[in-house]
Amino acid sequence: MPFMYIVRCADGSLYVGSSWDADRRVAEHNQGIGAAYTRRRRPVELVYAEWFDRIEDAYLAEKQVQGWGRRKRLMLIEGRADELPGSGSRARRRKGGEPVS
Repeated sequence: MPFMYIVRCADGSLYVGSSWDADRRVAEHNQGIGAAYTRRRRPVELVYAEWFDRIEDAYLAEKQVQGWGRRKRLMLIEGRADELPGSGSRARRRKGGEPVS
């Protein structure tokens, strides 16, 4: 099942990606075979995952959230998507999105 996910890196930064299998992808990031960004900031921890019916939709969500600042990403992670600025138009419409503890 396709996911858009957010991981918290060891330096506290947030990395957004998409994958068919979020758990496998996070393991790859921690093994150093993920993105170059996370390779230099290990270990990473999964803090948010949102599932989609199509990988194309997960990728579009990834690109949208990558354009957000830290504050908006944290609101999404905390389950406060309805409070996001512009929630009527630009905010994520959550489908299966759950904060990960």
